[in-house]
Amino acid sequence: MTSHTESMALPETLFKDLLIFFGALLSGYFGARLVLRLVVRWARHTSTNLDDVVLRHLRQPLSVLIPLIVLRTVQHAIHFPPTFRETFLSVYAILLIIVLAWLFLRANRAIEEHVKNRFDLSQGDNLQARAIHTQISTLKNIVGFVVVLVAAASILMTFERVRQLGLSLLASAGVAGIVIGFAAQRSIATLLAGIQLALTQPIRIDDVVIVENEWGRIEEITLTYVVVRIWDLRRLVVPITYFIDKPFQNWTRKSAEILGTVNFYTDYTISVDEVRAELERLVSSSDLWDRKVCGLQVTDTSERTMTLRALVSASDSGKAWDLRCLVREKLVAFISKRWPESLPRTRAEIEGGLNPRAQAAATPPSSTTPAAIPS
Repeated sequence: MTSHTESMALPETLFKDLLIFFGALLSGYFGARLVLRLVVRWARHTSTNLDDVVLRHLRQPLSVLIPLIVLRTVQHAIHFPPTFRETFLSVYAILLIIVLAWLFLRANRAIEEHVKNRFDLSQGDNLQARAIHTQISTLKNIVGFVVVLVAAASILMTFERVRQLGLSLLASAGVAGIVIGFAAQRSIATLLAGIQLALTQPIRIDDVVIVENEWGRIEEITLTYVVVRIWDLRRLVVPITYFIDKPFQNWTRKSAEILGTVNFYTDYTISVDEVRAELERLVSSSDLWDRKVCGLQVTDTSERTMTLRALVSASDSGKAWDLRCLVREKLVAFISKRWPESLPRTRAEIEGGLNPRAQAAATPPSSTTPAAIPS
């Protein structure tokens, strides 16, 4: 009679436990969604956009974290079998670690987005904005790496065998430390290079650089590599240690302003003053010029031509390139129209006339009369 009563009570207890289990999850989920929706609606009417960014990034992980917390508060009312309770607690701990890591990663990304929104890279003189973007991107990568590392270690430590392995490694820390040190030497060097790059900032986000004879802009900086966007939209992926160990050109290290040159090869008979006046008139009518530097100089001469160098300035490298192309096109057209005879040419002048052999070769053969035939 007792066994029959226990068998009847078991389904009722199981049904009650399942009801509490799923009821806690569903109530926590829908309650979190409702509260978050009200908070989002309230945040839309605030003067700052920080709360909007934070809620947009944290909404999903909070929708999962809150049900887990509710389940934890009521789990004492669920009568799990002893073997199942241990499994449940292990799975719950792993899920909680994953969700917390997810929450920290999304919060890290929200902070990065908020800071970057405050400093606009589209401005002409964006040196401070590029420095802030570089620092916050590197800091986000470091924090993300640490969060993932701690989360992975915490998950592994929930298993008894892994804990025993960790204790055995600590017992033999001398040999293990040497082996792990050699294995992780390159990875640690790369990580330290990323931190050094963030502190010293030889490059920043949106810097104009020449790397491996390629002109481009720094598009992304991670802890292990840097992405350079080439002018033709190709991407050059460079190890981050490259910018610590090798020389490269940074055109926007202190300022985006830059000088551009255009060379012309002309005859000696051209009027340099008129070409200089045309250059000044041309750049004065262009929005690409920053009104700082404009000059024309004779920088070289040879036995056939002289070199005219036009020097102009612009607020950034992109405008400098377009301005150089404009000056080259318009001045070539101006010289061709105004002094076509002053374009580069090769002269050959012969003094004293032709020598007899050359004169004989140049004289056409005279006509000959056939000999008379005797009758």
